Amino acid sequence: MSSLITEDEISHETDLIWLEDTTHLDYVRQSLDRLPTRKGRPAYHRDGRMVGYALLGPDAKASRSSGTFRRRVFWLLPHDRDSEPEGLYVTGAPAEAVDPGTLAARVKGYKTERSEGGPPSSAMQELGITLPL
Repeated sequence: MSSLITEDEISHETDLIWLEDTTHLDYVRQSLDRLPTRKGRPAYHRDGRMVGYALLGPDAKASRSSGTFRRRVFWLLPHDRDSEPEGLYVTGAPAEAVDPGTLAARVKGYKTERSEGGPPSSAMQELGITLPL
């Protein structure tokens, strides 16, 4: 889950690669996967689709026990809001979901009103505050 990802776990990221335009996505799911390489497109073994992934720098160390690297992968399931706008996540978002506009290499991202499927609160509207989109 994204809330369990810590900054030190993603400190060796050098770039995020997006496989599709994320400007129309309210959220993406993120996870730390054990992968055999620092770079390149990882294999994808979930339902749904991979939306992006992180690249690691040469200073990233492989696990001593498995020889794998922990890299972020961004993905969506078939029942997520982009595919089913009136479905399970018409409001709210999965625990591991974050607004893709808040993501960058070495930045874990966070939920926003957009990712939660709700309009800005009246207090935010009155103050003219907008969250990252």
